[in-house]
Amino acid sequence: MNTLSYKTVSANAKTVNKQWVVVDAQGEILGRLSSKIAMIIRGKNKPEYTPHVDCGDNVIVINADKIKLTGNKMNDKQYVSYTGYPGGQRFISPKELLAKHPTRVVEKAVRGMLPKTKLGAKLYTNLFVYAGTEHPHAAQSPKTITL
Repeated sequence: MNTLSYKTVSANAKTVNKQWVVVDAQGEILGRLSSKIAMIIRGKNKPEYTPHVDCGDNVIVINADKIKLTGNKMNDKQYVSYTGYPGGQRFISPKELLAKHPTRVVEKAVRGMLPKTKLGAKLYTNLFVYAGTEHPHAAQSPKTITL
């Protein structure tokens, strides 16, 4: 058996084939959808996946305002932020966050599933979330996928 014929191919910035995909979040459960989106952004669905390279696709999420949470999480779950001042810890529920900023619920969920490194920050820039059905990325001719 010729073992030299089995070379491990490692992707780099020049050899990566990045595509644009559209995901419709209408009626989807937040966590299940976010984990699939995070895998696409990371590139783990591709055979040439390399852990230290941005080899994932650019993901456009539409209808983010129509996302669902199971159980009573819409009221019970709390997002915590801190203003930086003493006594400045703030709490907001997904229901209130959807009313104020409909896209941030999906953004926070996907961001929490990406690596907490410089690469994770770069990967997060490949996510585009919109509340309605319209998006300004028609020039990239994205393909629609169902998860």
